[in-house]
Amino acid sequence: MVMAILAITALGAGLGILLGLAGKFFAVEEENPLVKEIEAMMPGSQCGQCGFPGCAPAAKAVVDGEVGLNFCPPGGRALVEDLARILDIDPGSVGEVAKPLVANINESLCVGCTKCLKACPTDAVVGANGQIHAVLFDACTGCKKCFDVCPEDCISMDEEAETLRSWHWPKPAAA
Repeated sequence: MVMAILAITALGAGLGILLGLAGKFFAVEEENPLVKEIEAMMPGSQCGQCGFPGCAPAAKAVVDGEVGLNFCPPGGRALVEDLARILDIDPGSVGEVAKPLVANINESLCVGCTKCLKACPTDAVVGANGQIHAVLFDACTGCKKCFDVCPEDCISMDEEAETLRSWHWPKPAAA
């Protein structure tokens, strides 16, 4: 019985030491807290309109200085101003902000093939087989996946209508 207790104790101590060493050698470096803060400010739609596969890589690119502050169309001017405040940059130096895109289906050309319906990751396209489809603009992220698969070319990517969140006062013209 004493031998069994000693064997289990030795095994536990040996495995504990191995786990401690593995934790030292295979430790994951801590992520910059600024990346998490910027990612939390972003829309979180993972739409890809900025050229990145999601908001986390885009936030890392902002912190690393790989992209300008006006990279995110869905975030709009409000996101640019928030990022400028956090990164201590003049928002006037950023330049023009691209407007977000949303899919728009021309109902006279739609044959109801459902390819756009299947391609939409947010279920923003509604309809049924053989019937006209429509887009729920509030759910559309502008990812262009439906636009790419449409065989009838009935989908266009249009600028999103301005809202109170996206509208900003224009600069006065020089006299």
